[in-house]
Amino acid sequence: MTRDELLDLFRRSGALLEGHFRLTSGLHSPGYLQCALVLQQPEHAERLGRAIAAAAAPLRATVVLSPALGGVVIGHEVGRALGVRAIFAERQDGALMLRRGFTLSENDRVLVVEDVLTTGGSTRETMQVARASGAQVAGAASIVDRSPSAGEGQAGHLGVPFHALLAISLPTYEPDACPLCAQGLPVVKPGSRPLLV
Repeated sequence: MTRDELLDLFRRSGALLEGHFRLTSGLHSPGYLQCALVLQQPEHAERLGRAIAAAAAPLRATVVLSPALGGVVIGHEVGRALGVRAIFAERQDGALMLRRGFTLSENDRVLVVEDVLTTGGSTRETMQVARASGAQVAGAASIVDRSPSAGEGQAGHLGVPFHALLAISLPTYEPDACPLCAQGLPVVKPGSRPLLV
Protein backbone atom coordinates (compact mmCIF):
# COMPACT_ATOMS: atom_id res chain seq x y z
CA MET A 1 0.00 0.00 0.00
CA THR A 2 1.28 3.45 -0.83
CA ARG A 3 1.33 6.35 1.62
CA ASP A 4 -1.50 8.05 -0.29
CA GLU A 5 -3.61 4.86 -0.22
CA LEU A 6 -3.11 4.53 3.53
CA LEU A 7 -3.95 8.17 4.21
CA ASP A 8 -7.02 7.85 2.00
CA LEU A 9 -8.10 4.75 3.93
CA PHE A 10 -7.77 6.64 7.22
CA ARG A 11 -9.70 9.63 5.86
CA ARG A 12 -12.51 7.47 4.42
CA SER A 13 -12.77 5.62 7.74
CA GLY A 14 -13.00 8.87 9.70
CA ALA A 15 -9.82 7.83 11.51
CA LEU A 16 -7.66 10.90 10.81
CA LEU A 17 -8.84 13.25 13.55
CA GLU A 18 -8.05 16.92 14.12
CA GLY A 19 -8.52 18.79 17.38
CA HIS A 20 -6.73 18.82 20.74
CA PHE A 21 -5.74 15.39 22.00
CA ARG A 22 -3.96 14.06 25.07
CA LEU A 23 -1.94 11.04 23.97
CA THR A 24 -1.23 7.99 26.12
CA SER A 25 2.29 9.35 26.65
CA GLY A 26 0.77 12.46 28.26
CA LEU A 27 1.84 14.66 25.34
CA HIS A 28 -0.72 16.84 23.54
CA SER A 29 -1.26 16.91 19.77
CA PRO A 30 -3.53 18.59 17.21
CA GLY A 31 -3.86 15.29 15.30
CA TYR A 32 -4.80 11.72 16.18
CA LEU A 33 -4.99 8.52 14.14
CA GLN A 34 -7.76 6.27 15.50
CA CYS A 35 -6.75 2.94 13.98
CA ALA A 36 -9.75 1.17 15.52
CA LEU A 37 -12.00 2.99 13.04
CA VAL A 38 -10.01 1.47 10.16
CA LEU A 39 -9.67 -1.96 11.75
CA GLN A 40 -13.42 -2.28 12.41
CA GLN A 41 -13.73 -3.31 8.77
CA PRO A 42 -12.31 -6.86 8.52
CA GLU A 43 -11.20 -6.40 4.92
CA HIS A 44 -9.10 -3.35 5.92
CA ALA A 45 -7.62 -5.18 8.91
CA GLU A 46 -6.73 -8.16 6.73
CA ARG A 47 -5.12 -5.95 4.07
CA LEU A 48 -3.05 -4.02 6.63
CA GLY A 49 -2.04 -7.26 8.36
CA ARG A 50 -0.87 -8.78 5.08
CA ALA A 51 1.16 -5.64 4.30
CA ILE A 52 2.94 -5.71 7.68
CA ALA A 53 3.51 -9.46 7.38
CA ALA A 54 5.11 -9.04 3.95
CA ALA A 55 7.55 -6.47 5.33
CA ALA A 56 8.29 -8.53 8.47
CA ALA A 57 8.62 -11.96 6.80
CA PRO A 58 12.45 -11.85 6.69
CA LEU A 59 12.49 -11.67 10.51
CA ARG A 60 11.21 -15.28 10.66
CA ALA A 61 8.94 -14.66 13.64
CA THR A 62 7.34 -17.68 15.26
CA VAL A 63 4.79 -15.65 17.21
CA VAL A 64 3.22 -12.19 17.11
CA LEU A 65 2.83 -10.43 20.46
CA SER A 66 0.74 -7.28 20.78
CA PRO A 67 -0.16 -4.96 23.62
CA ALA A 68 -3.85 -4.96 24.46
CA LEU A 69 -6.01 -3.27 23.49
CA GLY A 70 -4.84 -1.32 20.45
CA GLY A 71 -2.59 -4.01 19.01
CA VAL A 72 -4.90 -7.02 19.34
CA VAL A 73 -6.74 -6.83 16.01
CA ILE A 74 -3.76 -5.91 13.84
CA GLY A 75 -1.54 -8.42 15.69
CA HIS A 76 -4.03 -11.17 14.95
CA GLU A 77 -4.12 -10.25 11.27
CA VAL A 78 -0.31 -10.17 11.02
CA GLY A 79 -0.13 -13.56 12.75
CA ARG A 80 -2.68 -14.97 10.35
CA ALA A 81 -0.78 -13.64 7.33
CA LEU A 82 2.51 -15.05 8.65
CA GLY A 83 0.90 -18.37 9.64
CA VAL A 84 2.04 -18.06 13.28
CA ARG A 85 0.41 -17.69 16.70
CA ALA A 86 -0.91 -14.26 17.63
CA ILE A 87 -1.09 -13.53 21.35
CA PHE A 88 -1.37 -10.38 23.43
CA ALA A 89 -0.14 -8.93 26.68
CA GLU A 90 -2.56 -7.06 28.89
CA ARG A 91 -2.38 -4.91 31.97
CA GLN A 92 -2.79 -6.25 35.45
CA ASP A 93 -2.00 -4.00 38.38
CA GLY A 94 -0.61 -1.45 35.92
CA ALA A 95 1.93 -3.76 34.26
CA LEU A 96 1.77 -5.58 30.94
CA MET A 97 1.93 -9.35 31.27
CA LEU A 98 0.93 -12.56 29.58
CA ARG A 99 -2.38 -13.90 30.84
CA ARG A 100 -5.14 -16.25 29.62
CA GLY A 101 -2.70 -19.16 29.37
CA PHE A 102 -0.48 -17.44 26.78
CA THR A 103 3.16 -18.50 26.99
CA LEU A 104 6.44 -17.84 25.24
CA SER A 105 9.61 -19.91 25.32
CA GLU A 106 13.27 -19.45 24.51
CA ASN A 107 12.58 -21.03 21.11
CA ASP A 108 10.19 -18.22 20.12
CA ARG A 109 11.14 -15.38 17.80
CA VAL A 110 8.70 -12.61 18.66
CA LEU A 111 7.39 -9.88 16.38
CA VAL A 112 5.82 -7.12 18.48
CA VAL A 113 2.93 -5.51 16.57
CA GLU A 114 0.75 -2.58 17.53
CA ASP A 115 -1.44 -0.02 15.85
CA VAL A 116 0.39 3.28 16.43
CA LEU A 117 3.91 3.96 17.66
CA THR A 118 4.30 7.40 19.24
CA THR A 119 6.98 7.31 21.93
CA GLY A 120 7.56 3.55 21.69
CA GLY A 121 6.63 3.02 25.34
CA SER A 122 4.05 0.29 24.75
CA THR A 123 6.28 -1.45 22.22
CA ARG A 124 9.27 -1.47 24.58
CA GLU A 125 7.10 -2.70 27.45
CA THR A 126 5.73 -5.50 25.24
CA MET A 127 9.27 -6.41 24.17
CA GLN A 128 10.19 -6.70 27.85
CA VAL A 129 7.27 -9.10 28.41
CA ALA A 130 8.69 -11.32 25.65
CA ARG A 131 12.24 -11.16 26.97
CA ALA A 132 11.10 -11.89 30.53
CA SER A 133 9.65 -15.14 29.15
CA GLY A 134 13.01 -16.05 27.61
CA ALA A 135 11.92 -15.35 24.04
CA GLN A 136 13.97 -13.47 21.46
CA VAL A 137 12.49 -10.25 20.06
CA ALA A 138 13.03 -10.47 16.30
CA GLY A 139 11.52 -7.07 15.51
CA ALA A 140 8.59 -4.72 15.85
CA ALA A 141 6.01 -3.24 13.51
CA SER A 142 3.03 -0.92 13.52
CA ILE A 143 0.45 0.42 11.14
CA VAL A 144 1.48 4.00 11.91
CA ASP A 145 4.75 5.50 13.12
CA ARG A 146 4.16 8.97 14.49
CA SER A 147 7.34 8.96 16.59
CA PRO A 148 9.78 11.88 16.47
CA SER A 149 11.87 9.88 13.96
CA ALA A 150 8.85 9.07 11.75
CA GLY A 151 9.78 8.96 8.11
CA GLU A 152 13.38 7.95 8.77
CA GLY A 153 12.51 4.29 8.16
CA GLN A 154 13.41 3.27 11.68
CA ALA A 155 12.62 3.59 15.32
CA GLY A 156 16.22 3.40 16.45
CA HIS A 157 15.33 3.76 20.09
CA LEU A 158 13.72 0.29 20.02
CA GLY A 159 16.97 -1.54 19.32
CA VAL A 160 15.35 -4.06 16.94
CA PRO A 161 14.32 -3.96 13.27
CA PHE A 162 11.15 -1.88 12.93
CA HIS A 163 8.68 -1.34 10.10
CA ALA A 164 5.60 0.87 9.86
CA LEU A 165 3.20 1.06 6.95
CA LEU A 166 2.73 4.81 7.39
CA ALA A 167 5.17 7.30 8.86
CA ILE A 168 3.52 10.57 9.68
CA SER A 169 4.81 13.49 11.65
CA LEU A 170 2.16 15.13 13.80
CA PRO A 171 3.31 17.76 16.27
CA THR A 172 3.32 16.92 19.96
CA TYR A 173 3.65 19.25 22.92
CA GLU A 174 4.39 18.95 26.59
CA PRO A 175 1.16 19.94 28.40
CA ASP A 176 2.75 23.02 29.97
CA ALA A 177 3.98 24.25 26.55
CA CYS A 178 0.91 23.31 24.49
CA PRO A 179 -0.33 26.14 22.26
CA LEU A 180 -3.77 24.47 22.09
CA CYS A 181 -4.05 24.63 25.88
CA ALA A 182 -2.91 28.27 25.73
CA GLN A 183 -5.82 28.93 23.35
CA GLY A 184 -8.20 27.36 25.88
CA LEU A 185 -9.23 24.51 23.57
CA PRO A 186 -10.66 21.53 25.48
CA VAL A 187 -8.46 18.43 25.44
CA VAL A 188 -9.78 14.97 24.51
CA LYS A 189 -8.23 11.64 25.59
CA PRO A 190 -8.83 9.10 22.80
CA GLY A 191 -7.43 5.57 22.83
CA SER A 192 -7.71 2.71 25.25
CA ARG A 193 -5.02 3.15 27.87
CA PRO A 194 -5.13 5.40 30.92
CA LEU A 195 -2.73 8.31 31.00
CA LEU A 196 0.77 7.84 32.32
CA VAL A 197 1.50 9.90 35.39
